[in-house]
Amino acid sequence: MRFLVDECTGPRVAQWLSSQGHEVFSIYDDLRGATDEEIIKMAFSENRILITNDKDFGEKVYREQFPHRGVVFLRLSDERASNKIEVLSRLLEQYADQLSDNFVVVTQTRARFARSSM
Repeated sequence: MRFLVDECTGPRVAQWLSSQGHEVFSIYDDLRGATDEEIIKMAFSENRILITNDKDFGEKVYREQFPHRGVVFLRLSDERASNKIEVLSRLLEQYADQLSDNFVVVTQTRARFARSSM
């Protein structure tokens, strides 16, 4: 799968995804300081699923109607990289085939899918 990992999600998550065989672009490593608009446009144009823990992307998708190829919003109380990786690992095991073109809110215990109009 092709992912774009937001700066706030961190480099360890990007490295882990890459080690699992995914194609990953890390904002933290390669485009630090990019705006949310630049990030969502890049993810769409490069056919990447955005992984973020920045709630502003919900605004970009639903209110501002930015097109996307999928957004995984990590809504976790434990923001340690190891926890993000554990949660993403479960998400990919159970729902990898459902991530494209969906806005997915992921908590410690569940994933909620919402198709956005594009």
